[in-house]
Amino acid sequence: MKRKFLLILSVAYTVFMAYLCFYYFTKGETHSYQVAFGGIFCGLVPLSLILFTKIKFNMPIMLSYFAFLFASQYLGSILGFYHLGWWDTFLHLLSGALLAFVGIALYERMTHQHARSNISYWLVFLFVLSFSVFGGVVWEIYEFSMDQFFSMTLQGGGNFDTMIDLLADTAGGLLIAIIASVRTKRRFKMS
Repeated sequence: MKRKFLLILSVAYTVFMAYLCFYYFTKGETHSYQVAFGGIFCGLVPLSLILFTKIKFNMPIMLSYFAFLFASQYLGSILGFYHLGWWDTFLHLLSGALLAFVGIALYERMTHQHARSNISYWLVFLFVLSFSVFGGVVWEIYEFSMDQFFSMTLQGGGNFDTMIDLLADTAGGLLIAIIASVRTKRRFKMS
């Protein structure tokens, strides 16, 4: 049931972005159809993973992924919410938290359940925070590369924009890393 729902959600997002790509292409709105074109690929990533791998997806993470895509691609880039000023920072805060949750899911997949009681809550904290911050850094490298090689303006405010984005990513990741380490510490005391 969960797999079927994620398939439908992935197809729906991909079709929505394909429609927007065609619509804005026919209107000659280059920026909007390019964003929508990128959205097609973002929608296809989970679809491809579902169809061609045996990865089991965490439903809240997948729902957050599509909500984030919608908020950044459609609301932010196409409808212009990024002009609000705070929208970009808000999304970086959310992406930091989302990446931290992905870090937690990876931690739980990569460690044996019985071994977790021997893993320090500090290590959990550092892993989750590092994973989240690393994702933010990779995104900023992407923005910088697109600006340099394709004359885009993803880093609208230059270094100031990059630092605000990284601080927001870190704050979102830090919050979830603290929660994860406190939960790990409590589990360790109960064992």
